[in-house]
Amino acid sequence: MFSKPASRLSFVALWIALAATHAAQAAAGATASRQNAPVAHVADQRLSVRAAGGDGTLALYAERSIDAAAPDVTHVFIIVHGTLRNADNYFDVGGQMLAAAGASPKENMIVAPQFPTTRDLRTYAIRDATLAWSEAGWKEGAPARRPSPVSSFAALDALLEHFDDRRLYPALSTVTVIGHSAGAQVVQRYAVAGRAEDALTRDGIRVRYVVANPSSYVYFDDRRPLAPGAFTPVDTQACPRAVEWKYGMADAPAYVATQDSASLAARYATRNVVYLLGMDDVDRQTHFIDRSCAAMAQGPFRLARGLAYLDYLKQRYPAGLNQRVVEVPGVGHDGRRMLASDCSVAALFDRPMPSACPTR
Repeated sequence: MFSKPASRLSFVALWIALAATHAAQAAAGATASRQNAPVAHVADQRLSVRAAGGDGTLALYAERSIDAAAPDVTHVFIIVHGTLRNADNYFDVGGQMLAAAGASPKENMIVAPQFPTTRDLRTYAIRDATLAWSEAGWKEGAPARRPSPVSSFAALDALLEHFDDRRLYPALSTVTVIGHSAGAQVVQRYAVAGRAEDALTRDGIRVRYVVANPSSYVYFDDRRPLAPGAFTPVDTQACPRAVEWKYGMADAPAYVATQDSASLAARYATRNVVYLLGMDDVDRQTHFIDRSCAAMAQGPFRLARGLAYLDYLKQRYPAGLNQRVVEVPGVGHDGRRMLASDCSVAALFDRPMPSACPTR
């Protein structure tokens, strides 16, 4: 039998554990509520999308009509929103990014696509051909729920291909696709599987992907980080999702599965990818961080997961890897501060990297 002091300690420990569980459940409920809530705004412009799955239109923000000629534009920045689908906020962040760089809005164009859910469109009684996905589907390249099953990756293909039109963009030299948080998950997977880059490259347009603070990455085999620079096969019996899409290549959506996975992996190593990682993005609990076993197999928090992923790629591709990490000091999980930082500006505008920004 426990002594009275020991009993009190056991009771206190139990109470603390129950309180922590309740707090975690409440936080998870609040997170789900915010993710599922309708967006405050649906973007005002539309881009026609024709894909194997069908037709529709992609909602987006841009500072000028997407169909108007822009003869002075040399650089287009496509910024993908986070899990709240708040493309309007990310469009504003793009403007702040240009201001921080002192870049000409005449020569640099910000475009923020939006991947609304069916609930978003019902809320605003939008009954046209605007594409809408499930809360999670757009992040993974899944088919849209309406009006036709178009992959969110096919929608991004259509957006990139739109800029491969020399009648509208005769001076365009670079398209940079940027994502922060959930948007970075989209951009990283799209950099693996996206089909539009080859056409733009043939026409002399450089494509670059900037992946900022995602919760997880897609791996090409079953190895996951054990310690810095060390990898071991993940226990797929305990966590089968660890090797399934979007964490691995198994059971990928049709857009990805219809392509050869080995070819996708080899091509990804050659694509121009910059991983922007906030050095203070080390919180294990907040900001919608993925805490599933599949994500936890990649590391305890976002900074660790990003550094481990680059180590993984360097080991897998000891030669020919066209990718790098840029760490942003003093910044946690904050899209505005990340993209408007001196480190980001240097990476995005091909300027000398400040000594305060560690690169690998």
